[in-house]
Amino acid sequence: QMQFVESGGGLVQSGGSLRLSCTPSGFTLEHYTIGWFRQAPGKEREGISYNSVRDGSTNYADSVKGRFSISRDNAKNTVYLEMNNLKPEDTAVYYCAVLLTTAPMIPLFDSWGQGTQVTVSS
Repeated sequence: QMQFVESGGGLVQSGGSLRLSCTPSGFTLEHYTIGWFRQAPGKEREGISYNSVRDGSTNYADSVKGRFSISRDNAKNTVYLEMNNLKPEDTAVYYCAVLLTTAPMIPLFDSWGQGTQVTVSS
């Protein structure tokens, strides 16, 4: 199974920014489409963004479009999620995963890392 180590979360005020990082455990990500997911308390996990290995395209959920930006650095074997203008509703645990499909976003394996907590205060 393909798991990741996510980092970069924290507590930030509304309107602030964070950059999350996602590094795979034991494999290289350059051949895979990678997606970012998040799970807020009491809610289901949702896919919010992905970076396609096929053509380098990116995609965002409406809730984060224009505020979040996904990128990858294959040399560092890391995927990033730049989050700007954060809102309290962005509070969640954030995860990344190799994708089986992009529409809808379905992970290749239903196995998740620890994630990284993002808390946005109002």
